[in-house]
Amino acid sequence: MSKKESFIKGTIILAVAALVARVLGLVQRVPLEHMLNDVGDASFTIANNVYLMLLTVATAGIPSTLSKMVSERHALNKPAEAQRVYQAALIFAGAAGVVMTLLLYFGAPYYATHVAEVPESAAAIQALAPALLLFPAIAMMRGYFQGRNNMSAGGISQIVEQIARVLTAIGLAYVLLRLGYDDTWVAAGASFGGVLGSIGAFAVMLYFASKLRRSDREQKLPPADRSIPLGGIYKDIFKLSIPIVLSSLAVPAVNFIDGSIVKPLLTGEIGAAQATEALAVLGTRAQSVAGIPPILAIALSTSLIPIISAAFARRDQEHLERQVTLAMRIGILTGMPVVIALGVAAYSVNGLLFSSLGGSGIIAFLTFGTIFQITMMTTNSILLGIGKAKLSMIHVMIGIVVKLAASFLLAPLFGIYGIIGSTALCFLVITLLNIRSIKSIVSFSILGSRWLGFLCTVVAAAGIGYGLNQAGIQLVEVIPARLAFLFTCIIVGIAVVVIYLVLLVVFGVIRQSELGNYPRPLQKVFRPLMRLAPSRMRERG
Repeated sequence: MSKKESFIKGTIILAVAALVARVLGLVQRVPLEHMLNDVGDASFTIANNVYLMLLTVATAGIPSTLSKMVSERHALNKPAEAQRVYQAALIFAGAAGVVMTLLLYFGAPYYATHVAEVPESAAAIQALAPALLLFPAIAMMRGYFQGRNNMSAGGISQIVEQIARVLTAIGLAYVLLRLGYDDTWVAAGASFGGVLGSIGAFAVMLYFASKLRRSDREQKLPPADRSIPLGGIYKDIFKLSIPIVLSSLAVPAVNFIDGSIVKPLLTGEIGAAQATEALAVLGTRAQSVAGIPPILAIALSTSLIPIISAAFARRDQEHLERQVTLAMRIGILTGMPVVIALGVAAYSVNGLLFSSLGGSGIIAFLTFGTIFQITMMTTNSILLGIGKAKLSMIHVMIGIVVKLAASFLLAPLFGIYGIIGSTALCFLVITLLNIRSIKSIVSFSILGSRWLGFLCTVVAAAGIGYGLNQAGIQLVEVIPARLAFLFTCIIVGIAVVVIYLVLLVVFGVIRQSELGNYPRPLQKVFRPLMRLAPSRMRERG
């Protein structure tokens, strides 16, 4: 297999694994929402947000840096150095795991009571804390295997992790509920699924590590060179990884902020019970639904990042401009129809998946703002691809400050919608700063003169989708409610996507001559539709 084929295969494995893991993570929230009340939902949300924040700080960026360092040393025929780098990373992972676990476990009561103001969430946070013992090491092992060009290990471990997490969370929550425990302990049981997930993932990585060691012995590769000081290795690792860590904080930090401030900011306005309910809806329902649109858009757009990195390294400005434009265009064009469909059908989605219809507006509003999350993540990836991780880091820090300030300003005026609006503003600010920096390096245009056609497409698809949703929910009068909501979701989803795709072609947003540049799945979708394009568009291409 050629290097190119191997790289493509590895990218596909990681993309599929990430997609499966993300979907399983979202699926877990639906049955838990039915089992938990507002306090339980809020507790589970807070525990996950705190955990993901600390996990990002402990690991994000280091695995990709480790992958790069290991790959370079093997390419230079220095396997002993590569092993020493891996050894150093595992030592750091062990120390970070212990520190983060202790911090999370013993800090949980204070944070839950005095910061988030949901004392019941302390047990859920503590139940999840032991997962941090293993996850830093798992992350380092995944990075090392990627550096050795073995993507299967990390991909399979992600899937096993999520399966173990979901089954344990739902199963344990159900058992505790049947035994008569209150929501505090049911939420803690659900959180404990993360611990079983970490054990499953670690077992998979140990299996692959054992296989790799046998292979290395057969090839007579030397062991780690212990004469290389760890201090120099850590200096290299942190120099490269800290900007990536901070760039990766945007979404976990926003969710952590929301879990920390929603109840304190809203209790004085609407009362403690309603503030807890708003946090429960935001964390369990809205964030789950709003997590769907970025999946495909980010997978497709970031698949172009290695090509962008290569073009930047070759200083091929024309190719770089083309690929940056394409990455941005794919992120927006593929994310928007999912945002529209879920946003306009939020009421039906809520009725189909969850235990009540409360909070449909929160789901819709957060979902519509997801388009800015997509553009933020895409532009962050582009900046990383062209070696500007520090700029991305600075912009994320600015965005988080904007998020905090806007939340405190808007919450008294608009309640939970002010907090959600501050999230969209945060992502938009980061996007605009990123685009400004990218344009200083490479000239590109996302849609250029096609913005009007794109906006007309969005308005038409949203308007028709909303009308169909309003008509569909009337079916609850004649057929069972969930069946009516299911039918409405399917109709709205199909209608929005079809209308959106057709109008992109009719308004000339997508053109025949550009199709060859798009990923193959998108080419297959758009080729049959090209006959609908106006003749002048086909001629201009």
